[in-house]
Amino acid sequence: MGSSGDNADMESLFALLQKNVLSRRSWTTREQRRIAMVTWIERTHHRRRRQHRLGRLTPIEFETIMNTTAALAA
Repeated sequence: MGSSGDNADMESLFALLQKNVLSRRSWTTREQRRIAMVTWIERTHHRRRRQHRLGRLTPIEFETIMNTTAALAA
């Protein structure tokens, strides 16, 4: 069963998706709209969102730290 926190997270994602993708333009096909949504989620939202499992870092911040640490260790 989902919790109210899960629902709040999804509502937040859908609000951002509406604001940043769906309200900005219209598409001639559903496939074009689907691609725009997936592209925004994968390229923007997932890469900039702070993630608990990464110590509240964005994936880009985490990668930078890990690459710097690996380069210093080598």
